[in-house]
Amino acid sequence: MSQEQPMRSQAEQETIKSGDVQGEQVVGQSSAAALAQNETTDVDTDISGKQMITDSIGGEALVRDNQSTFVSPKNISKKVTITIGEALEATALTAGDKPVDYGDAAAIQAAEVRATGRTNIVPGGVAAAAQSAASRNARATRDEEKTKLSEILSEASSKLPSDKPVTRKDAEGVIGAELRNDPNLCTRPGGVAASVAAAARLNSQKSGLK
Repeated sequence: MSQEQPMRSQAEQETIKSGDVQGEQVVGQSSAAALAQNETTDVDTDISGKQMITDSIGGEALVRDNQSTFVSPKNISKKVTITIGEALEATALTAGDKPVDYGDAAAIQAAEVRATGRTNIVPGGVAAAAQSAASRNARATRDEEKTKLSEILSEASSKLPSDKPVTRKDAEGVIGAELRNDPNLCTRPGGVAASVAAAARLNSQKSGLK
């Protein structure tokens, strides 16, 4: 399938290629909730076709430390970062009712391979589940029959064999995958790309990750 075309046919949807994915890591459930509560991310494309990413964290996100106590980002150690898995779980909170489509599946695949460092998706993992869901949803006639993002991503961290903190490079790869596979060539507020971009922004601000 061409990376420049959104995925529509059943044959195309069986293997979603994100094109520019490379491996890295993931975040926890409490961090995911905090991220979902505080994230706002906008992705635009300028006239030359270059992606412009604007993301911010409104208010103060709360992160749980290893004693299960909520602490402010101003006081946490620089070692505390949001992982790719946690960012995916945040999507289950911000856009959980959205039916999974090809753009979502491509973004989830891009996130998974960056988290695991593999060049292919994990059998039975979140990317494989998202691909299957997108395929089924494309054939479904009623929304209530469609698989939602929350069903795929609610426990994303536990479904990844390995994980890593989100970097801006990870975010760019996930955003690109979602854009290329969306019929309207855009990302969605609170979606996979938006959550990963917000996590990368927070990691950069608090831990210096690039």
